[in-house]
Amino acid sequence: MESNDVEEEEFGFSRNYFLAKELRGTGKKSARKLSEINVVDEQELREAYANVEPKHEREIKELMNGYKKSYSEWAFMLRCGFGLLMYGFGSKKALIEDFASATLADYSVAVINGYLQSINLKQVAVALAELLWDQLKLNRKSTSGNIPRNQQPFHTQSMGDLISFLDGPHLEDDDDECFICVLVHNIDGPGLRDSETQQHLARLAACSHIRIVASIDHVNALLLWDKKMVHTQFNWYWYHVPTYVPYKVEGMFYPLILTHSSSTQTVKTSSIVLQSLTPNAQNVFKVLADHQLANPEEEGMPFNNLYTTCRERFLVSSQITLNAHLTEFKDHELVKTRRNSDGEDCLYIPLASDALEKLVQEINQ
Repeated sequence: MESNDVEEEEFGFSRNYFLAKELRGTGKKSARKLSEINVVDEQELREAYANVEPKHEREIKELMNGYKKSYSEWAFMLRCGFGLLMYGFGSKKALIEDFASATLADYSVAVINGYLQSINLKQVAVALAELLWDQLKLNRKSTSGNIPRNQQPFHTQSMGDLISFLDGPHLEDDDDECFICVLVHNIDGPGLRDSETQQHLARLAACSHIRIVASIDHVNALLLWDKKMVHTQFNWYWYHVPTYVPYKVEGMFYPLILTHSSSTQTVKTSSIVLQSLTPNAQNVFKVLADHQLANPEEEGMPFNNLYTTCRERFLVSSQITLNAHLTEFKDHELVKTRRNSDGEDCLYIPLASDALEKLVQEINQ
């Protein structure tokens, strides 16, 4: 009798299940559309988010200070040839940059913002080659050695030639400690996530004069690499460094769900990006902005004019320094290039005059 009762109960459950599925299929569907949703303005939503009071600030500060005790170990691992991969909940941007400024002052440092939507890796490789070239010349002058020759400008070389230069088989043994440290914020970000870009990054990481400090946040980040990339090319040394810091800068480049965008938000986003850059970079941007506001009818500011003005104001010491600032601006889409009627490539800021004036006022505060 008990087995019959169990069978009847299971039959009743199965019958009710299929009846429910059948009734669900015959029911009326909602006539509402996604376009009818009353979305809020993006600026309004971001302002509300900005007014949310942060919690546990003291504990987060203590946690960040605690990581400083590991800086010497991280620097030692870099000198040993490892790449550092930082993972854990929270933005690691401030932590990595603080480590670089406190510990890697004797080395050239380059930054790749992987949270941007698009990144030109060829330009990154050119910038790294130029930094290494300057560092080698400085080292050779201080030791009265022969300065290596560079027959071809870096920007005209292929990616393979740039990587060959950075790998440095032509360098002497006394240059073993000469390397460029590359900080990659969100190496799993949208601008770096495709297979080809990761392959190029792995080849760069394997160069004898390149060291990488990177952060990951995506749950499936490990699927980007195979065994060779992890253990041989990147040569990762993993560090669990949860910071619990909000992803404020990284999140600015992702569109918010169910919001309208606005020009005001573009100014706000640009202001946040500029405030995260060095004072010299901000002043270079102001030079370009002032020229654009004073000459609204022009197509933009020629590179040579910008370089001359910035050099006269002691904002840059060489074209390489100015190019580094411009690469940063272009990566964040703060500055673009177009050709004027005379055939010159001119730099301009893709903002209306009123929006640009607001931006200049914000960064002057």
